Amino acid sequence: MSPEEFRASGHQVVDWIADYLRDVREYPVLAQTTPGALIASLPPSGPDRGEPMEAILEDFRKLILPGITHWNHPRFFAYFSISGSGPGILGEMLAAALNVNHMLWKTSPAATELEQVTLGWLRQWLGLPGEFFGIIHDTASTSTMHAILAAREAAAPQARLTGEFPALVLYTSEHANSSVDKAALAVGVGLSHIRHIACDDQFRMRPEALESQIEADLAAGLTPFCVVPTVGTTSTSSIDPVARVGEVARGFGLWMHVDAAYAGPAAVLEEFRHILDGAAQADSLVVNPHKWLFTPVDLSVLYLKRPEVMRRAVSLAEVPPYLASNDQAVNLTEYSVQLGRRFRSLKLWFVLRYYGREGIAAVLREQMRVAAELTGTIPRDERFEIAAPTLFSLVCFRYRGSDEENRELLDRINATGRAFLSGTQLHGRFVLRLAIGNLAASREDVMETWELVRSLAPVPTDHGSVPPGSASPA
Repeated sequence: MSPEEFRASGHQVVDWIADYLRDVREYPVLAQTTPGALIASLPPSGPDRGEPMEAILEDFRKLILPGITHWNHPRFFAYFSISGSGPGILGEMLAAALNVNHMLWKTSPAATELEQVTLGWLRQWLGLPGEFFGIIHDTASTSTMHAILAAREAAAPQARLTGEFPALVLYTSEHANSSVDKAALAVGVGLSHIRHIACDDQFRMRPEALESQIEADLAAGLTPFCVVPTVGTTSTSSIDPVARVGEVARGFGLWMHVDAAYAGPAAVLEEFRHILDGAAQADSLVVNPHKWLFTPVDLSVLYLKRPEVMRRAVSLAEVPPYLASNDQAVNLTEYSVQLGRRFRSLKLWFVLRYYGREGIAAVLREQMRVAAELTGTIPRDERFEIAAPTLFSLVCFRYRGSDEENRELLDRINATGRAFLSGTQLHGRFVLRLAIGNLAASREDVMETWELVRSLAPVPTDHGSVPPGSASPA
């Protein structure tokens, strides 16, 4: 591709992106397609001869877009909303153009050092100690896997050489993200050695239950080695008592890894700094800028208090010559399983500089204000109830009916294409989740979505519930 052709096609792509970000509300949030539709519309074999960019872009618009669920839509309220912001997208474009692999400092010094500087800024904004060493991974699943790998190294350093591990046991809450279990499984902790600790009525891990389980496992001859509390659980955004869990962990000599992937950014706000109380005592912590810091997927940050343990966990007995380095600099590949490293920090640097701490805090503060307003509004319709405390920007609620009625209501909402919500199970009941997090999501988006929910919900009668269609109560 010549510079002239690239420039012409690039202008078309940037123009399309700008229009898309402006007009994204015009798209149905959830993909309106069927399984296999795109496969059937594309040739079974690749082209023998190259095709013009105009044809490729046309097929992108005609074939690819209909099968996209628009995570960048302001009314994407499922799971945890995310944002590919303008500055983040521009940073991603430049990173793709540079196409560096900063596995070693010398293979791209600026990429290596910008990662350290940018993660230093974020660490300061979150109020974490200066001793924490930051490294970027793709997702929290990978960050947590590395944290558990380091925990295993700390608990059984000899096993890295012999391959013979003691019966290691990991602890997390019954509301922890599934990535914790998968990460533990990936590093060799059997599923039967993963303990899901009971929670209180606010969906928080109970430290006394954790302590009792550790004592029971010790008595059974097992080796407790790691505990993972969560700041912002996936189902309800509950906050485990990190400080108290940390006391238990230190008492038994366990590694504590804090999963703050979703809610961690809220600590940028002074009034929410308390959510990371006790995190200074953690051995590791994960936070995902691609969730609530307007950074395009994917970018997850792992902070380590003892990076030398992580380095030892992934080090080789003999470094191959092609990775040998005599410079006195950080080589990030020495702290990670991966060798190839994309220039992810560039897009985060763009975002942090463009919005600044105050700009980010203002957006998060407003989203949490709107979530609190919605929480107060929902019970005014007697057909609905709040199902969990609203701590951040996630609102959990349900229709006062059966689980089946709530599932059917969720399906009707999502089928409209006007909004996308998800569900979960709390106290044995099916619950709807509305997570505010997209940078462009306004109060109007949230409240109009609530009115959509109300209009689609059954209207109770003397004979029970009836299908939607009648006027909903005021």
